Amino acid sequence: MDYKRLIGDLIKEVINVDVYDSIEIPPDKNMGDFAFPCFKLAKELRKAPQMIAEDLKLKLSHESISKIEVVGAYLNFFINKSDFSRDILMHVLNNKDNYGSSKDGEGKTVIVEYSSPNIAKPFHIGHLFTTVVGNSLYRIHKSQGYDVVGINYLGDWGTQFGKLIYAYKNWIDLDALEKTPISELFRIYVKFHNEAEKDPFLEDEGRKYFKMLEDGDKECRELWEKFRSLSLLEFEKLYETLGVKFDSYDGEAFFSDKMDRAINEIESKGLLEESLGAMVVKLDEYNMPPCIIKKADGATIYATRDIAAALYRKDKYDFYKNIYVVGTPQALHFRQVFKTLELMGHSWAKDCIHVGFGLVKFKDKKLSSRKGEVILLEELLNMSVEKIREVIEEKNPTLKNKEEVSKKVGIGAIVFNYLKMNRERDIIFDFDEVLSFEGETGPYVQYTFARGKSILRKSGINIEEIDFSKYVSLLVDDNEISLIKSLGDFNNQIKASINSLEPSVITRYVIDVAKNFNKFYNSNHILNLEDENLKIARLILVYATTIVIKNALYLIGVETVDEM
Repeated sequence: MDYKRLIGDLIKEVINVDVYDSIEIPPDKNMGDFAFPCFKLAKELRKAPQMIAEDLKLKLSHESISKIEVVGAYLNFFINKSDFSRDILMHVLNNKDNYGSSKDGEGKTVIVEYSSPNIAKPFHIGHLFTTVVGNSLYRIHKSQGYDVVGINYLGDWGTQFGKLIYAYKNWIDLDALEKTPISELFRIYVKFHNEAEKDPFLEDEGRKYFKMLEDGDKECRELWEKFRSLSLLEFEKLYETLGVKFDSYDGEAFFSDKMDRAINEIESKGLLEESLGAMVVKLDEYNMPPCIIKKADGATIYATRDIAAALYRKDKYDFYKNIYVVGTPQALHFRQVFKTLELMGHSWAKDCIHVGFGLVKFKDKKLSSRKGEVILLEELLNMSVEKIREVIEEKNPTLKNKEEVSKKVGIGAIVFNYLKMNRERDIIFDFDEVLSFEGETGPYVQYTFARGKSILRKSGINIEEIDFSKYVSLLVDDNEISLIKSLGDFNNQIKASINSLEPSVITRYVIDVAKNFNKFYNSNHILNLEDENLKIARLILVYATTIVIKNALYLIGVETVDEM
């Protein structure tokens, strides 16, 4: 039962005002389970807030509300604990893996563009931010019934490929390319930029080769296709490791033959102007620099391709939301693109949303793919898995499936750390903190889940064969109620995550569930209870908690393990 809705409806029946959004959860449990601040009605009802509260108290009643108190201008509601426990836990237990899901988004298509690495470059730890944020937003929207399309908008077009073609023709080591293709392509890419610092003429060469690629030069096209296929093979290995999937790999190159439509439409609307040889859409009156559509040499630019891509996606998917998970430094670029789409007369431009994220720092270094100063994601994941394996060898050397557990916990720890805080905050890696089994970390939450599974195994009871309805009303202890409250809040947190496009809402939520569970576990006997009925009731609560933790971790792309 949605008790907030119940209270809102009871009040509405009396005063004919919808107060649902004003109902609060008091900071202190002694002040009730829900509270309504009556001063918000003072102007409308022309009464003193305390008088409104007193009047409402006399007129409100329901079998699921055990007590109503007036404290100043607040009306405090105390829920019948037995009913509360039964309603929430039966909802969890009846839905199991589907608990938290809804059909709110049915019939609406949401596009999530994420990951989008540049081909011919290794996948570094900066790429993981967009990948895990996008994957989480994909799963969260999917859980609410949206038709979600995950797009990996590969960086497979642009001047950098002209530079890479030049570098390939001049410095490639074919033996090294066969053994470690991405490393070798990355080596020559870095070499190009090092050499270009000594000889700026190379930049012109890079631009020349990209223009040749755009114009369909056979040799350039064959080399580009080679770069792309080699890159996808490596990316797919990492995506499989992370449990990340996409519905489309349509990258920038896919829109190379669709840009004329965008350019012609911009021009037909009278928006295209010449500026220093380039063709632009001027945005001065919106306090933005011009959106460049064609450079002076006639080559297109990121904005051209993004506009063409948005037009194509609207035609193909008729999206409800078109989400771009791209670093915060690109905020201006997307404002320019979205404003240009709006000026072109497309009202759906408002449905295009940039979801930014911060930088990833490690040992005070800022990542730079041009200088080669990168920390490769594969290396980071392997380090994390190895460190977790060392902990397991020390703490639980007889554990079965050590390799599998180390992998799930080690990778989960990294993903969890990326999604723990507001996505726009920078991440600074501290392995001691990330891999800790204490505090607000992935291993802490995963261990909490494993602890719950261990309790259920040790009980010797097949919990799924129990008639839950006979026992759940016995759970009225304060620690039990606090945990049950957190379990019941799952769907609200999912909706909050969608509204803010913030996976960290789910991450913070599952941390709170784990904390409430461990407080309950440390304060309440379970397996050694003499009261068999209460013992079974508490085991049911443990079982329900494992369901919610698993479902929440799935939404952020983290797997669970039954033993650690």
